[in-house]
Amino acid sequence: MLAGELYIADDPELAADALRGAQLSERFNASSAADPEGRRKLLAELLAEVGAGAEVRPPLYVDYGYQITVGPGTFINFGAVLLDVARITIGADVQFGPNVQLLTPTHPVDPEQRRAKWEAAEPITVGDNVWLGGGVIVCPGVTIGENTVVGAGAVVVKDLPPNVVAVGNPARVVREIAA
Repeated sequence: MLAGELYIADDPELAADALRGAQLSERFNASSAADPEGRRKLLAELLAEVGAGAEVRPPLYVDYGYQITVGPGTFINFGAVLLDVARITIGADVQFGPNVQLLTPTHPVDPEQRRAKWEAAEPITVGDNVWLGGGVIVCPGVTIGENTVVGAGAVVVKDLPPNVVAVGNPARVVREIAA
């Protein structure tokens, strides 16, 4: 799974990890805004790393949780879907609009392999000071460079360089941002 090779998703060990992620996500999503310390503790237990001053608003949906790192000062709005079959690295001071999706899983094109339940995944990296507008979808294997802005509803299917604005489906660079 971590090496990007095909694997069977209903492997008992992975199923146990997914159950852990689902249970912790459920507790986090049901937590009270009146208990920010308790909410932060749940998030720290669910994710691999949560930087100082990072804020994640529930609901949050993950596969496992333990493959996600969130940098300091990052803000993740309501409804984030972070499918962490491979690593998801979110830099410092990143902003997510509502309903952003980072999707690492891939599936074979070959119908027999799909029928046999084979899957794979590719990591996603979001650089420092990136802004992902509401409803952005980032596909497997994508890296988004620092300071980049991705417009609402964009579907990012290939890497985006630093210091650009990208929009659309598929996302395309429409202008550069002065560094």
